[in-house]
Amino acid sequence: MKPSIPQGTRDFSAAVLRKRNFILQTIRSVFETYGFEPLETPAMENTETLMGKYGEEGDKLIFKILNNGLNNPDKREAVMQDFNAVLEGKTNKGITERALRYDLTIPFARYVAMHHGQLTLPFKRYQIQPVWRADRPQRGRYREFWQCDADVAGSAALLHEVELSLIYTNVFNKLNIPVEIHINNRKILGALATICGGEDMMIDITIAIDKLDKIGMEKVKDELIGKGLTMEQVDTVESFISISGSNEEKLVQLDELFGTIPGGQEGIAELRTILASVEKMNPSPQMVVDLSLARGLNYYTGTIFEVKALGVQMGSIGGGGRYDDLTGLFGVKGIAGVGISFGVDRIYDVMDELNAFPEGIQKGTTALFFNTGMEEQQHVLGVAENLRKSGIACEIYHEAAKFDKQFKYAERKNIPFVVIIGSKEMEAGTAIIKTLASGTQTEVRLDEMAKILAH
Repeated sequence: MKPSIPQGTRDFSAAVLRKRNFILQTIRSVFETYGFEPLETPAMENTETLMGKYGEEGDKLIFKILNNGLNNPDKREAVMQDFNAVLEGKTNKGITERALRYDLTIPFARYVAMHHGQLTLPFKRYQIQPVWRADRPQRGRYREFWQCDADVAGSAALLHEVELSLIYTNVFNKLNIPVEIHINNRKILGALATICGGEDMMIDITIAIDKLDKIGMEKVKDELIGKGLTMEQVDTVESFISISGSNEEKLVQLDELFGTIPGGQEGIAELRTILASVEKMNPSPQMVVDLSLARGLNYYTGTIFEVKALGVQMGSIGGGGRYDDLTGLFGVKGIAGVGISFGVDRIYDVMDELNAFPEGIQKGTTALFFNTGMEEQQHVLGVAENLRKSGIACEIYHEAAKFDKQFKYAERKNIPFVVIIGSKEMEAGTAIIKTLASGTQTEVRLDEMAKILAH
């Protein structure tokens, strides 16, 4: 059988991992300059922890893990009934009690709910781990992918939205990716639902609006009609999405539309505060008020973000928002939260397309020691160890082979230097260093090697 991997997953070579690690380290370093601390949670959660938190669409994409012992012939009939229940989208403990995490936000909320008595609030954590979604694989969309989240729990202050906006700005500036940070507020969308007949329509409206980029306005309208909205209400939604102009012009039009709805006014005021603060800190703000931004996940309650790369055909490369009672899902009320996420896999694809990775990122082994015999190999082991202690990566070829073979190994691995120490060099306490790019070689004392190879 030909070996393969599951659809929507990938192997990562050294060349790819070095680029990914550059992205991850850039994000991590910015997170930590803003006072965020690392956290890791298990790959799997109890199914009940995840189900019902992402809306009907999200629940369908959760990978459930089958319980052990399902092949017992005596329980076959009961197992089949449980299977049928799961196929209908229900959670059934007889067949599955655990699931792979869908994102990092709900596990974070579960962690805060479990440990809130021991945490110093506001609790600022970042988390960099893989997540899994039973989605249809396509460009920029995988079934296993990494998220980088930064969340704050225990504060309703808009200062956090401002700083999270600045984190986005700083990270993408460091990664050399031109972006727009799209921003909206769920309270404004709640006001839209009120105008359209009631807040109970908000989920249907936001789920439909969230698909605008994928399916277009006409299909969004069809979906809204299918959810029971009248043509007049659908026209109201379309007019809302079509509001255009500068950020301030959009906010003025929203003021006129939602002047009598307190929730809408509150959402507009929050947007104004965030935009004004970010603009003062950043002379070239990349913030765009985007009224089509809905983020269909149920738990968002205030500001919502989405980041789009400019000049590249790619979906969002970051997103997040405020969720003022996420831990309430786990019985702990009154802990407000807000957070953002970076889509590492899409960021990688964007940087690859833009050739935005810095030169020298693929640096691996600096020097290859040729193997010239067993006695010389023992001597070279000591020389190599001293270089490694100085932070210089080096290898020893695994056997005494023809020089041509050893040169080819160095070339294939893009190792810039080869070092040759034969019996003559052993006696003299020297080594021959050859630079592969230029073909030049020099004999140097062993105590000079680290300085030469470090350049």
